[in-house]
Amino acid sequence: MAIEKTVTTSYGIEVQDAYHRVEGLSIIGKDQIHFRVRSSVDGVLPHFSDVEYQCAYELDGQNPIKQAYKHLKTLSEFTNSMDC
Repeated sequence: MAIEKTVTTSYGIEVQDAYHRVEGLSIIGKDQIHFRVRSSVDGVLPHFSDVEYQCAYELDGQNPIKQAYKHLKTLSEFTNSMDC
């Protein structure tokens, strides 16, 4: 599971349909998820970005990984991203 979105790296390079994958997810208490998103050109090559995020966790909701992706799609940097 991942999402694709064209992004511009911190070096100013545009990566078409970059692959963004949630990794290292942990649940903090009963109401928070902490995770990182690693971005790469194709999901195989080394990542060019590694950013940490937190969001609310719904104990009775979907699995935590799906909740993390759902949260990402609400952020401006992942607007119009596509599941892949």
